[in-house]
Amino acid sequence: MITNHDISMAMKVKLEDIFSELPKYPEFEKGIRRAPKRNLSLNQDEVELALKNALRYVPEKWHRELAPEFLDELLTKGRIYGYRFRPAGNIKAKGIENYKGVITEGKAIQVMIDNNLDFDIALYPYELVTYGETGSVCQNWMQYHLIKRYLEIMTDKQTLVMQSGHPAGLFQSPENAPRVIITNGLMIGMFDDLDNFNRAAALGVASYGQMTAGGWMYIGPQGIVHGTYSTVLNAGRDKLGIAEKDDLKGRLFVTSGLGGMSGAQGKAVEIAGGVGVIAEVDESRIETRFTQGWISEVTRTPEETFRKAKQYQAEGRAIAIGFHGNIVDLLEYAVEKDVHIDLLSDQTSCHNVYEGGYCPAGISFEERTRLLGSDKEKFVTLVNQTLVRHYNAIKKLTGKGVYFFDYGNSFMKAIYDAGVSEICKNGVNELDGFIWPSYVEDIMGPILFDYGYGPFRWVCLSGRDEDLDKTDAAAMACIDPDRRFQDRDNWIWIRDAKKNKLVVGSKARILYQDALGRLKIALKFNEMVRNGEIGPVMLGRDHHDTGGTDSPFRETSNIKDGSNIMAEMATQIFAGNAARGMSMIALHNGGGVGIGKSINGGFGMVLDGSSRVDEILKNAMPWDVMGGVGRRAWARNDHAIETTIAYNQTRENDHITLPYLTDEEYIKSLVKSEFTPGGK
Repeated sequence: MITNHDISMAMKVKLEDIFSELPKYPEFEKGIRRAPKRNLSLNQDEVELALKNALRYVPEKWHRELAPEFLDELLTKGRIYGYRFRPAGNIKAKGIENYKGVITEGKAIQVMIDNNLDFDIALYPYELVTYGETGSVCQNWMQYHLIKRYLEIMTDKQTLVMQSGHPAGLFQSPENAPRVIITNGLMIGMFDDLDNFNRAAALGVASYGQMTAGGWMYIGPQGIVHGTYSTVLNAGRDKLGIAEKDDLKGRLFVTSGLGGMSGAQGKAVEIAGGVGVIAEVDESRIETRFTQGWISEVTRTPEETFRKAKQYQAEGRAIAIGFHGNIVDLLEYAVEKDVHIDLLSDQTSCHNVYEGGYCPAGISFEERTRLLGSDKEKFVTLVNQTLVRHYNAIKKLTGKGVYFFDYGNSFMKAIYDAGVSEICKNGVNELDGFIWPSYVEDIMGPILFDYGYGPFRWVCLSGRDEDLDKTDAAAMACIDPDRRFQDRDNWIWIRDAKKNKLVVGSKARILYQDALGRLKIALKFNEMVRNGEIGPVMLGRDHHDTGGTDSPFRETSNIKDGSNIMAEMATQIFAGNAARGMSMIALHNGGGVGIGKSINGGFGMVLDGSSRVDEILKNAMPWDVMGGVGRRAWARNDHAIETTIAYNQTRENDHITLPYLTDEEYIKSLVKSEFTPGGK
C-alpha cells in the first residue's frame, strides 16, 4: 500500500522543503480590501472533498491542525485560501536580480507574479485576486509557494504546466518550447456555466484567470488606460464629430467603476482632454485612485458632481471626478435635471453581478458585503431591481441623444438576465445581440482591431526607471506618426507616458501597435538588451486584442459572419504561440464577460538579448496579431481586408486566405424571392 511517506519521497518540490515547520497564522493589515464571501452551495460530501483537495498540498503531519482551519475558511469565505501560508506584509515586484532561478525566464515570471499581488495593484491581495472581482493569480497560497519553487529550479529544457492555479509539474521540453503553459477555468461544454464553475472553484479545482491576472501579465490599471483612452477619444471622433487632430476638450464622459480594470477610466479621459465622472460605491477604491493621481477630485452628491463637471467643461479643463455613490442615482439625477452627457458607459464587474461585482442602489457598499454573506436571495433581488432602474435611466438619456456604449463588462447581458428582454435586438433573446453597441463592435473593432492595433506591453525586469525611459524613447523612434492617425495617437501616447505618471507597480508600459510595429519594437528592445543598454524585458499583451479573445459580446462583436460564437481563433493563437516558442502562454475561460461567454489567450515573452529570441519574435509576433486580423478579414471587415492584402504583398513566407465579396442586393433579392409566397 502506498503511504504518504512514499509520496513525499517521490517529490522534489513540496511544501515541507519550503517550510521547516508550519508557519504561524498571519496578521492581516488593516485597510487592505478583502474579498466578500464567495458562492458556496456544496453538500456535506462535497465539503469533505474540498477539504481533501486542499490538504493534498500539505504533508500529513499538518493535516489535523490545518483541516479545521481550512474548513472555517471554506464556510466563512466560500473558498480555501490557505492564509497560513501567505508571506507576511506586502508582496512587491523586485528587480529580476533579486530572484532565485537557474534561467532568466524563471526569474522573470516570478517578477510578474509578485507584481500581480502588490497591495497597490491587487483588488483583494489576501485572496490572490488581482482585478475583476474574481481574477486570480492562483487559488491558494500553497500553490503560490510551489509555483515559485518550480520557477526557481526550472531549466531551459523544462516546461511548467499550470491548470487553474495548480502547478501540475515540470516536464522535459526543447529549449524553444514555452517555459510555462497556463490554462484557467476551461470547462466541458455541458458544464460550462457559472453554477458549475462556482462549484468547481469551491472544490478547489477551477480558477478564474480573468484576462491577465491568471496569466501573470497584469501591469496595474495602466494596462487598460491606453485602450480606454483610444475608446473614448475615437468615440468622440466617430459619434460627436470631433476632428482626428482634436481631443475631448469640453466634453463629458460618465461611467462607473474604479477597481482594477475600471480604475483606468479617470486617467484615460484626462489624457484624452475631457471631463470624466466615474461613480464608485467602494470608498477605498476611490481613495486608491485619488492617492495614485488617477482621479483629481472626489464628490459626494449628484448635484455637486454635475455642477463641478459643467464648470470644468466651460473652462476646457481635463479632469477626472470620482463620485462616491451609485451610478444609478447619478443617472436618474441627470434625467430629472436634464443634464447633458456626451459619452456614457459602465465598467462595473457585471460578469460577476451576483457575487459582488455590482452594488444595488439604496444600500452602502458595506451593507452589500454583509448581504452577500447573510442574505444572498435578498441581494440578488436588489441587484435585479437596480439593473432595471439603470436600464431605464440609460434609455431615457439615449432618447435625448446621449451616446451609450457597452464596455464589454457583460452589463447588457446582466440586464437581460434581470428580466429586461427589450434590451435584446430581437426583443426576445440575446442571440442577435443588444440594442446598444459594444465598444468593440462600434469603436475598437473597426478603428483598431481590424488594422491589428492592440495592447502591446512590456515590463523592464530590472525595476530601473532609466530602463523604462530608454524603452519609451526607442518605441517612439519606431513609430511613424504620419502614417495613420492611429500611429499619431500612439506616438503622442508614448511621448507623454512619463509625464502622465502611468506606472503603478513594476516599471511597465503599454502601447497600442499593429503586427509589424510590435515586431519592430520587440526586436529593438532585444538588441538593446544584447548591447547592455537595458536589463531583460518581458513582452506581452492584454488578451483583449485583435486575435487574443473569442467573445461574441465583446472582442468578436464586430465579426458578422456567424463565427462570433466560435472559440477557434483564441485557441489557435494560444497553440501557435506555443509552437513558435513564446516564453509563457495562457488560455482562459470567462475573461471580462463571465464564464461560458469567452475564451481568451495571451503570452509573455522574455527578451534576454539572444539571437534565439530574435528568431522567436520574427515567427511569433506577426502570427499573434495577424491570426486575428485574418479572421476579421475572412468575416469581410473592410479595414481588415485592406490590412491583410498589404500583409500578403509584403510577407514572403506568410499567406492569409481572403474572401471574395458578393453583390449584397442580388443575394437579398434572390433569397427574398424564395421566402416570398408566389415570389418565383
